[in-house]
Amino acid sequence: MQKVTISRKFEFSASHRYWREEWSEEKNKEAFGLCISPHGHGHNYELHVTITGDISPETGMIVNLTVLKSRVKNILNQFDHKYLNLDTDYFNDKIPTTENIALVLFKLIDEDLSKDGYELVRIRLYERHDLYAEVWK
Repeated sequence: MQKVTISRKFEFSASHRYWREEWSEEKNKEAFGLCISPHGHGHNYELHVTITGDISPETGMIVNLTVLKSRVKNILNQFDHKYLNLDTDYFNDKIPTTENIALVLFKLIDEDLSKDGYELVRIRLYERHDLYAEVWK
């Protein structure tokens, strides 16, 4: 049977700061620009989750979208309206860049969905309308 992919869009808001303690303020500013504000800055993120699988002959779908929505939202609740540097443990040892946030989300979503045999193919995380990071399996 031919596999099909389907994507679902999710949204969440979070703030973050780019800063390396071992660097001087000048070096941080040179590397990260305005993103070094001690108060952080926020984004309204858009996350596209793409899974693949065989179409069920009974339902005509590869996944129950209500289940997918619930599972991903449970994960995103850990990030929504959080200051990622301080309110989560995922960024204790790394800067919460768009790339790093995408890697963390991919791992969490993949681990959760794979328990029920769903195959995550890709996530695309938009920080802004013109900036996104993708993680592929």
